[in-house]
Amino acid sequence: MAPIIQSQSRNQAGAPPAPDIDVQALRQRAREDIEQGAVTSDYDADAQVVIRLLNEALATEIVCVLRYRRHYFMAKGILSEPVAAEFLEHAQQEQEHADSIAERIVQLGGGPDFNPDTLTKRSHAEYVEVESLSDMIKENLVAERIAIESYRAMINYLGDKDSTTRRMLEQIMAVEEEHADDLSSLMQGMIR
Repeated sequence: MAPIIQSQSRNQAGAPPAPDIDVQALRQRAREDIEQGAVTSDYDADAQVVIRLLNEALATEIVCVLRYRRHYFMAKGILSEPVAAEFLEHAQQEQEHADSIAERIVQLGGGPDFNPDTLTKRSHAEYVEVESLSDMIKENLVAERIAIESYRAMINYLGDKDSTTRRMLEQIMAVEEEHADDLSSLMQGMIR
């Protein structure tokens, strides 16, 4: 595969020149394997591995949506109103993550796996039913910490091989870190 960007010699001031893009080669490559959609010939990751990892992340997000929604409805007690509101907000954000992940799976030529029979087996986080508000907060914090580590591992695996997926996962991980911080604050408030 011929390089798309051609190097030039340094300019008179010694600064590196702006790259020249081989437009003809770029146009030709765009026509090759056109059925691959967004996966172009310079895609360096193993798309099947990325799709598998993303389907695991999708399962994790769906399990988190379900757990947060259950906890939202089950939250009881004098402190439950703001905690339940936090659970609902997190559930909605986790659903947005699931939707983004499913869209990326399709862009990579795969199919998002929403099979309920295997959802909890593929999820990194667990679906834990607890009754007390403090246990709900703890279980959700544990799940967020699992998600953070899972996303970090996926981001490290991707490196520069799939910058689009990496950026999406970095954005999701940032929200998961906010969730963990929110839940940690709620947990500390419950202890005092």
